Amino acid sequence: MIVEAQVCHPSGKIRGKKPPPGQCNKENDFDCCVQGKLYPIYKCSPSVSSQTKAHLTINSFQKGGDGGGPSECDNQYHSDNTPVMALSSGWPNKKGRCLNNITISANGRSVVAQVVDECNSTMGCDEDHDYQPPCDNDIVDASKAVWEALGVPSDNWGWMDITWSDA
Repeated sequence: MIVEAQVCHPSGKIRGKKPPPGQCNKENDFDCCVQGKLYPIYKCSPSVSSQTKAHLTINSFQKGGDGGGPSECDNQYHSDNTPVMALSSGWPNKKGRCLNNITISANGRSVVAQVVDECNSTMGCDEDHDYQPPCDNDIVDASKAVWEALGVPSDNWGWMDITWSDA
């Protein structure tokens, strides 16, 4: 029996709003929404497998960091020195993955990280999302501890092809 991967297409678009002065945190070279630009939104993510393909991005989960408010899973902030991460909206499994671990593999290494947040693929460009665009549907948005554990030099942090699986 052949199982086809879930096809996930954008479910709509949102129009960017210009952030008020000082309201978009660019800590990890994040883009701020551009007034009038259309950004795709997704209500789904690719199917989860034993080696789900994704893109690793960097996020600060600390208070005052570019992640915005407290994490969705536990309403807490987390140290950037702790391996934590957020998954695109289609993957948290109705919060079933919240506070559970996943294994992230890349660069010839693997690291176990805790799911503490959702990288919102359905909304963005507002105060709640730090005036950043919606996430793509295949993002694992991780703390610097994850990047360090994968042995990636800090000048290469930001975007990398990875695989992940439930730990």
